[in-house]
Amino acid sequence: MASKRLARLNEQLKREIAQLLRAEVRDPRVGGVSVTGVEVSADLGVARVYVRLIGSDAERAETLEGLRAAAPFLRRTLGRGLHVRKVPELRFQEDRSLEHARRIEQILSSVLPHDSRDRDGDTDDDLEVGEVEPERGG
Repeated sequence: MASKRLARLNEQLKREIAQLLRAEVRDPRVGGVSVTGVEVSADLGVARVYVRLIGSDAERAETLEGLRAAAPFLRRTLGRGLHVRKVPELRFQEDRSLEHARRIEQILSSVLPHDSRDRDGDTDDDLEVGEVEPERGG
């Protein structure tokens, strides 16, 4: 049961923080930030907020610094709107999952063949959805 509660809280925090960043935070360093996820610890003490940032390394570092500076304001504002006993401390982290996915795709494309032909030269592309390939006689 607690995991469902945490999942709901994670989603609610994600929506609320994204809305606050768009509408309430006036720091120019924080523009162009997308909140991709929130993970609240089991004791509700800390919320790790994953954000997707744009720009160079220096610009992303500056944006993270702006988010860290805005964290107390966000926490106070969330405390007024959320119905939780304790609003978790917000810790912002850059979401690098897209970069990891691109790297994995790059590695796979260098290892796997570029066409979908098997050793016999046949393709599986001509089968309909749900159709089973007939067995070959031999």
